[in-house]
Amino acid sequence: MAVDESAAVDHEPAGAARELAAAVHASVADAIGDTPMFRLSRLGEGIAAPIYAKAEFLGVGGSVKDRAALSMVLAAERDGELRPGGTIIEATSGNTGIGLAVVGRRRGYRVIVGVSDRSSPEKADILRAYGAEVVVAPAALPRQHPEHLFNVVRRLAAEIPGAWLANQYDNPANPQAHVRTTGPEIWAQTGGRVTHFVAGVGTGGTISGTGSYLKQVSGGAVTVVGADPEASVYSGGDGSPYFVESIGHFVHPETTEDLWPQSFHRDVVDRFERIPDRESLLTARRLAREEGLLAGPSSGTAVAAALRVARGLGSDDLVVVLLPDSGRSYLSKLYSDDWLRQWGFLEEPRTPEDTEPTVRAALEGGSVPPGPPGPLPAVPAGADLATALEVLRGVPGGVAPVVAAREGRQLGIGGTEVVGSIAAAAVESALAAGLAHPEDPLTGLLGAPLPTVGIGTPLSEAALALGTEHDAAVVLLDGRAVALIGREQLRAAGG
Repeated sequence: MAVDESAAVDHEPAGAARELAAAVHASVADAIGDTPMFRLSRLGEGIAAPIYAKAEFLGVGGSVKDRAALSMVLAAERDGELRPGGTIIEATSGNTGIGLAVVGRRRGYRVIVGVSDRSSPEKADILRAYGAEVVVAPAALPRQHPEHLFNVVRRLAAEIPGAWLANQYDNPANPQAHVRTTGPEIWAQTGGRVTHFVAGVGTGGTISGTGSYLKQVSGGAVTVVGADPEASVYSGGDGSPYFVESIGHFVHPETTEDLWPQSFHRDVVDRFERIPDRESLLTARRLAREEGLLAGPSSGTAVAAALRVARGLGSDDLVVVLLPDSGRSYLSKLYSDDWLRQWGFLEEPRTPEDTEPTVRAALEGGSVPPGPPGPLPAVPAGADLATALEVLRGVPGGVAPVVAAREGRQLGIGGTEVVGSIAAAAVESALAAGLAHPEDPLTGLLGAPLPTVGIGTPLSEAALALGTEHDAAVVLLDGRAVALIGREQLRAAGG
């Protein structure tokens, strides 16, 4: 399908006058690929360069990973690594596992998929619906830990007779799928007019394979741009946790060796656009509401990057952005207002009539400046009790989180850095009773982590989060801990 620049932004289908040809396939595997593209006319309004989105979420398994899954299975069968009655095993954020389940179960294989406990619950449900067995492993572990997801699936592959580990991160059939299919499709759909290709980087297979083909067929004229979460180490981030699934590269602070996927060919990517979580999530929601494309959070990252790229181009350029997966896998997160507000990504009122002050207003006296409200009082996990008391002086509620953050990393809640809390009253009581000494470590007095509230949480809800057990809560802005708010602050502000 060649790009039609003269098409109107809004038009009605031709109805009965339009002839439709329905494709008939012998199996779902034959329908993988050939996804449509749509011009982002609303999001790209006022931008000279047209932006077209390749909607991979409209594929049979709901993501771009269908292509890699089919490619890897066929290669394993051809090479004798996967035999009839065998078992397919893989570690995944969800989408590759779904693709392997679609292809593998149809071809008669047992499929076992390991997913992180941070993946959306919808993905595990979809995997089970396709007949895959799901193993959940904790994300907050260093790579060398025996219970790390990668090590769990490798152990299963070694223990189960006839098992084959797909290993999408290092499997050359992953990027080759996009050299053979995705790249040629984009070139044909744009009539060879594509000048910039934008995609996220997870395993790196999609951007490496598609980008290398487009560069080759265009004689090097196509620019390949990686869309990356701001914290991802691919583009120079600190490796701390982020909230966009399936792309980027997180590094646990205790990981001894940071290994990058062999499926990612770094030389293919000309540059990166680093996108903050809030921009990614809210752009994905705009994509659904303004363009009618219900895609996942990594699509928001990619579209935000494509908009940045296109703003610097002219009408002779053409940007193609790849939308990897469906928003239906993230209804409990990305498309839940409550979830976004809980993590500090959403601050708008629930209704136009809602005038209740929020946590931000309580912290800042009603003003809403563009930046975070200030540094978070926190006690290092390795500190002694004397140091803890120094930090706790003047802290709301007399209690602070205890953190094990590494130098240069942002403090995240729900990641590996927050290990508990410490209360001034508990420390002072232990010292006065002679049960502890100023030079003692915090270990014996470590309390449970404090409750968290998003910065856009109404004051009444923040007070409920404290309950009767806590005198303070950690305030989250864009998923990061930025302040403490005490019970007295909430009362003074009307909560």
